Amino acid sequence: MLFRDSAAAVAAECLSGALFFRLTEQFVHMHGHKPSPSEVRSWERSIPVLASALNDAGLGQVEMLLEYGLPLNSRRADAVLAGVHPHTGQPSYVVVELKQWSSAEPDDDDPSLCRVDAYAHPVLNPVDQVRGYCNYLVSFNGALADHPDRISGAAYLHNATEFGVGGLFEAEQDAYGQLFIGARRGELIDYLRTRLGADSGATAADELLAGKVGPSKQLMAVAAQEVREREQFVLLDEQLVAYRMVLNAVRRAKQSDHKEVVVVTGGPGTGKSVIALSLLGELYRQGITALHATGSNSFTTTMRKVAGARKREVQSLFKYFNSFMTAERNSLDVLICDEAHRMRETSANRYTSAANRTGKAQIDELIDAARVPVFLLDEHQVVRPGEMGTVAEIEATAAKKGLACQVVALDSQFRCGGSDAYLRWVVRLLGLESGGTLRWEPDDKMQLMVTESPQEMEEFLAGRRAQGYGARMSAGYCWKWTKKVPPGQALPTDVVIGDWERPWNVFGDRAVGGAPPAALWATDPAGFGQVGCVYTAQGFEYDWSGVILGPDLVWRGDQWVTDRTASKDPVFKKSTPDTDVDRLIRNTYKVLLTRGMVGTVVYSTDAETQAKLRELVHGAGLPVASIRQGLQDAWRRSHSDRSAELRS
Repeated sequence: MLFRDSAAAVAAECLSGALFFRLTEQFVHMHGHKPSPSEVRSWERSIPVLASALNDAGLGQVEMLLEYGLPLNSRRADAVLAGVHPHTGQPSYVVVELKQWSSAEPDDDDPSLCRVDAYAHPVLNPVDQVRGYCNYLVSFNGALADHPDRISGAAYLHNATEFGVGGLFEAEQDAYGQLFIGARRGELIDYLRTRLGADSGATAADELLAGKVGPSKQLMAVAAQEVREREQFVLLDEQLVAYRMVLNAVRRAKQSDHKEVVVVTGGPGTGKSVIALSLLGELYRQGITALHATGSNSFTTTMRKVAGARKREVQSLFKYFNSFMTAERNSLDVLICDEAHRMRETSANRYTSAANRTGKAQIDELIDAARVPVFLLDEHQVVRPGEMGTVAEIEATAAKKGLACQVVALDSQFRCGGSDAYLRWVVRLLGLESGGTLRWEPDDKMQLMVTESPQEMEEFLAGRRAQGYGARMSAGYCWKWTKKVPPGQALPTDVVIGDWERPWNVFGDRAVGGAPPAALWATDPAGFGQVGCVYTAQGFEYDWSGVILGPDLVWRGDQWVTDRTASKDPVFKKSTPDTDVDRLIRNTYKVLLTRGMVGTVVYSTDAETQAKLRELVHGAGLPVASIRQGLQDAWRRSHSDRSAELRS
């Protein structure tokens, strides 16, 4: 949230011009960069209009929470109005989405999407957008979880006339999504009076802000419900646009017997796999032939185990990219290719029969297999030589085949507690974006700390597990990995740092000595006893992540230095160029550092690197004991006592 005050105070701040300086200042503090000129203009043009409507309605004491951040998510609602219901006397909230549009029309195929001249592609109808925000808040804010009737949603197109946007009213409207336009401003005022009374909304705002943030609906934990019983994930904004664009493409393919490609691209935690599972569940229920495929053994195995726990036939929905070498052309309606950045040049390997060694590119096989092939990818998660899934490659292949190709970019992210600041800190730390390293400024979404030993890291994470959180430790691939363990023997402790020794996660598809098979390391509680590598961690998330930086990436002077000789990763061959090794090692640590949903704990085996991390995270010159105690106190305050502090 960037700003909070009563509607009367907000109107006064708007009149003086001070509000927009304060919003900008707070935005810079939270995000590390200035808001775009278009965003500032939207504040200047839209917020005064909403504040004026509230005051004209006699609701000057209603609290306005401006640019309210959704929990565990980087998306922000334009405004949340907090007050007292005029009839029940209970807290009442209205989520408001403000648009400056003067004209817009529904998409020809789908009234949930609309066309606006300023955008090249369809965007979500603001009614559906605000409805998604309401549903999301009910799912993740404890103040609303048991009282879903206390929240409602309104989209206000304050520059619009009936002539300009009349078609948008075709979208379904309900308590969570109502549409209002500037030409009928009185209707908005009447509506606000039905949801909010004249009394102060300060207490209601406090209660909303103090509401316990529910645990993230982690992908694996809800996959079974999603695929079997339509317990759908809440999709927001461009996620819902991507979801509907695929369904519309499927409908067109069936109606007119044609074929097209859809690409969904976004960074870690933007919801690509959530979209994939939502699509699979919906298509499966409609009786449309669809399969899910990845290049990840861990992800596919977990999907089969979790989503098919009670219905074994569901397991057959999850395949690998190399499963389609002999597939008939267009034998599927839809093929959902998740983690498509892990596509290879060819599906053939040493076990492939001579009859199937056609030389055909894997991307051609995947596109040919379905009428609507869907690719979901993040080009910056390539961690192995030979992985080649890119938007440009898919577009070029589609063009060569004469196929239309739609691309949807996701920008909201749900990983790392929805903290844009943390993700920016990681990519700047690793030199994956220009500008140099950043000092970590704690935010209210993500915890970050440096421990002084792997023992301390493990003890800290064990403490979090005792409080009901999930936790895992992972490391760079800098220690040998014993792949074959004789039956009856325990996993060997390959990862040795001083007098601390732990095994790598199991290599293979069978449990060893109580440790789960590799594919289930990230999701089985018994995985905590082993150290995971990037190939078992990629694609998953857990509450707390402990990351050990090995000697393959060290800080020297004022820059990172990669040491390929310190890596034990067998995928790096002598022929792999140094530049590729450098990029892949940095990408590896980016993946490991972005697995945590609540917090990340970091340790480096290298003294100079450890000192640099300590300086960036905790500041220079502070004794280690003070750092440790301060972080423990801060963690307890922010998680255990936050509600009590806000109530008092």
